[in-house]
Amino acid sequence: MGGPSLMTADIPRAVRSPVDPETLAQFSSSNGLYHCLFAEQFDRPIIERLIKLTDHLRALTKTKAGDDFVASVLSNKRAMLYFSQPSTRTFLSFQNACHILGMNTCEIRDPRTSSQMKGESFEDTIRTFASYVDLIIIRHFENGFAEHAARTLQGTHRPVPIINAGAGTYQHPTQALLDVYTMNRYLPGGIDGKTLMLVGDLQRGRTVRSLALMMRNYKDVRILFVSPPQFRMMPDILGALKDSGISYEETEDFEGALAQADTVYMTRVQDEHDTAGESRTVDIGRYCLRPEHLRFMKKSSIILHPLPRRDEIHPDVDADPRAAYWRQERNGLWTRAALMAVTLGIENILLERKA
Repeated sequence: MGGPSLMTADIPRAVRSPVDPETLAQFSSSNGLYHCLFAEQFDRPIIERLIKLTDHLRALTKTKAGDDFVASVLSNKRAMLYFSQPSTRTFLSFQNACHILGMNTCEIRDPRTSSQMKGESFEDTIRTFASYVDLIIIRHFENGFAEHAARTLQGTHRPVPIINAGAGTYQHPTQALLDVYTMNRYLPGGIDGKTLMLVGDLQRGRTVRSLALMMRNYKDVRILFVSPPQFRMMPDILGALKDSGISYEETEDFEGALAQADTVYMTRVQDEHDTAGESRTVDIGRYCLRPEHLRFMKKSSIILHPLPRRDEIHPDVDADPRAAYWRQERNGLWTRAALMAVTLGIENILLERKA
């Protein structure tokens, strides 16, 4: 990470969900989205709009004429990718989504190259970025970082949109969006009434936190939290699900959960958040998906993973038709393009163009 830590009372030092309605309203606009900071900003109508636009974008760009049209609509806009945490997939996904929409991009991937190393405040840094670009996409190791950036720009002469591309252990809303899109695309009949199995380091995994919160938009969904005792899902998420009437169960029975699941969502150990190497004391081996486990699964189920993976999914599983994680990764490109199109107000322009 390398840069100075952002020490401010405005940054929450502990995770907390759900986000209160007043905060959500502050970061929304008449079209439903302005800043994209939390999974809670996505209600069912917005999700369905984004799914429709994602499918339309994919169809439009299959031809050169359609692709050229899409790339012309935002050709006068610029985006900043401020990724102070290591990233391959999310960075490339956002960068290429910007290019699909015709936006030029600039980037900072190491805070040591910014003026914060000279003592510039975080607030001045964000206002500097906003002076040059029309959209800022932020990935950071601290919880609440993107939210604080959005608050910093409120009331300034250039309150450009902020998109949270992953913050600490707290939120990863665009990953949850692409996960929902993937589940809706490949599960027979969609997500309603299905069972979602979340596996691994649930305590510190921002992807599973955001996805669990997103499930509150669907009917009769059931969630199986499968993890070692040390990596159980945090109480704030469990409380939010309970308040929303979402059925869930915490279990260490990996094989038993596989037989019930429509979606098997594997994750890696988030040891970058260790404080004293504590992950080494946790036995994660029996929570890894291997070819011999496939016989327990439904024929209609799908396997997802936010990637990168280590040994949570054996490479031989890739050949199984239920393994959808490489398609899931590809879907991120299109869902993020659709999200930015809505954020920047060109949704209708794209939908009016026939594929």
